[in-house]
Amino acid sequence: MGEYILSCCSSCDLSNEWIERRNLHYVSFNVTLDGKQYKDDMGKTFSPKDLLKKMEEGADAKTSMVSIGEYIDYFKPFLKEGKDILHVSLSSGISGSYNGACQAAEMLKETYPDRKIIVIDSLAASSGYGLLMDLAADKRDEGLDIDELATWIEHNKLNVIHWFFSTDLQYYIKGGRISKTAGTIGQALSICPLLNVDLEGHLTPREKIRTKKKVVKRIVEKMIDDADNGINYTGKVFLSDSDEELGKEVIALIEETFPQLKGRIARFDIGCTIASHTGPGTVALFFKGKTRVD
Repeated sequence: MGEYILSCCSSCDLSNEWIERRNLHYVSFNVTLDGKQYKDDMGKTFSPKDLLKKMEEGADAKTSMVSIGEYIDYFKPFLKEGKDILHVSLSSGISGSYNGACQAAEMLKETYPDRKIIVIDSLAASSGYGLLMDLAADKRDEGLDIDELATWIEHNKLNVIHWFFSTDLQYYIKGGRISKTAGTIGQALSICPLLNVDLEGHLTPREKIRTKKKVVKRIVEKMIDDADNGINYTGKVFLSDSDEELGKEVIALIEETFPQLKGRIARFDIGCTIASHTGPGTVALFFKGKTRVD
């Protein structure tokens, strides 16, 4: 079996420690804050908490996907070492990163015709994307070769379920994702939108819940509905947040509801790329369950 690396983007919202332990590789997205560009490198040089603090102080945050040239520079050293590449990108439903990786791969095949570069659209985001990578690393460690693992990812990626909510709408208003009128009314009514990721990888609003307490309860109810074996779920659960106390509330309720999961939920910060769009007050929950249908 040829040697290959398993690769992703920094928007998978894991930690550097987790990435290293699972022997994953990643390429960094770019975040611009008041005109100054930073690498989203999972907190090595600029942490999500630093970003959120500056956003709360009024800084303007923007993101840019990995360019074709950046992908080429990232892929090339692995190819020079004689390794094949299985790269899983951030969902094409929210980013053009997948297309950029595909174009870079095609260009590099001319220089490295004996090497294999497979690019897969995760149809996932944040630590849901991270969960898919973690599950893929399990399969790699079981001995799957690059083609077998690519097939496994394609067959299982829609079983990684995403549910998330936001309690602060001002950054959705600022980014134009909801109108100023709707956002202002939502803020006044303490609306916390509950969203998921659909089968095409788009972030999709599903319900408008009033108050933090009710939306915390509702996201756990969604997990009961969607998780493999309901409350008897024994699989992996990842949670990422930009409000650690609120994230802990969700974790506590999951552990109270799902008897097999106490102490087994992995928590991460929402990374700089995703947090630039959602701002503070977001909690995102990921687990394996029924195949997405809409």
